[in-house]
Amino acid sequence: MLSIAVVVLFAVFALIAVRQVGRFRFQIWHVMLGGALAVFVTFQISPVDAFYAVNIDVMLFLFGMFVVGEALEESGYLFYLSHKLVKHARTTDSLVLLLLFGFGLLSALLLNDTLAIIGTPLVLMLAKEHKMSHKLLLLTLAFSVTIGSVMSPIGNPQNLLIAINGHVDSPFVTFFKYLFLPTVISLVIAYFVLKLFFKDEFHERPLEHSPPKLKDPRLALLSKASLAIVVVLIGAKVAFVQLAPQYDFRLTYIALAAALPILLFSPRRVEVMRGVDWTTLIFFASMFVLMAAVWNAQFFQSILAQSGVEITSPAMILPVSVLLSQLISNVPMVALYLPLLMQAGVSTGGLMALAAGSTIAGNLFILGAASNVIIIQNAEKRTGDTLTFLDFAKVGIPLTVLNILVYWTFLTYV
Repeated sequence: MLSIAVVVLFAVFALIAVRQVGRFRFQIWHVMLGGALAVFVTFQISPVDAFYAVNIDVMLFLFGMFVVGEALEESGYLFYLSHKLVKHARTTDSLVLLLLFGFGLLSALLLNDTLAIIGTPLVLMLAKEHKMSHKLLLLTLAFSVTIGSVMSPIGNPQNLLIAINGHVDSPFVTFFKYLFLPTVISLVIAYFVLKLFFKDEFHERPLEHSPPKLKDPRLALLSKASLAIVVVLIGAKVAFVQLAPQYDFRLTYIALAAALPILLFSPRRVEVMRGVDWTTLIFFASMFVLMAAVWNAQFFQSILAQSGVEITSPAMILPVSVLLSQLISNVPMVALYLPLLMQAGVSTGGLMALAAGSTIAGNLFILGAASNVIIIQNAEKRTGDTLTFLDFAKVGIPLTVLNILVYWTFLTYV
């Protein structure tokens, strides 16, 4: 018999997939908050258990990175950095390659959702400036922040969950060891797939770039300091784990330390705080409560115990993660799947398969990743340009198949 918590979970999944009932259109955070309240008021989880279910490390990390991302956007500093990158692009080929690898590598340091927010106006500006297809550059941005974030424990929220709740030893080294090379190959594949579908856009006409101006030089300086702190602390964490493990520190401290220059020294700190993506934080807190109630119901554990399926195999985890992420989005999928894997004694390779599959799922369809939705909503709001479901899928499906083959090969044979 299904418990109330499981019924609520299925209702949440259905609403996330549909997102609209009659005249009412729901945001994903609305649905997840409703699910958390439903299990709470029906006594599927106690107030104490609900409080402890919320992962404070994840919440604080996201808050810190959202502060840095908002400052980067408001100051115009990321536009400035991006210009330094793309000004060397003289052809469409070099521009697409620089965007793929530039945003891909940046997403390993900053959350891909943050880059989706900041990158959208940049690629729309480039499309207008060079009379290029906005669809080509929006897809380039979407695929770059998705693929690039695979190789880092702080590249996206689901990887952060895996690194913290999966108790991954030396997370930066581990993710790099398993996922760096297939990620680079996947970015190269993305270039060729985009060139295949947009061959008329790849011409030899030289490109000329206009430099942007900083909107707030003081905030830009603080943003620069924040980025430097992120880089230095990542290097320190890697070094401590390898050379002096007794001095290791949590991933959360990286984000909080990076946010401090902005929160302490910027006169615009209140404005930056208002711009933080609070709804995403509500989504995560609600998700933790709902998934804890579902876990307590023991429904999925009993099904897997009776099925005899080997759920810890990387070869199984990778495709299952991709497919399930299309139904419920990748972060809730990881929050539900990860405890099952941990209970079954998953290997490090299995955890890396979960990270790769849940992230690469964002390349298949628009709803596979929140970053895709962010890019499309921002594009429509700013210029009216957009990507339809078909626009995305006709390029995303072959790309995802190739991506899965690459990661599957490396995680099962290399």
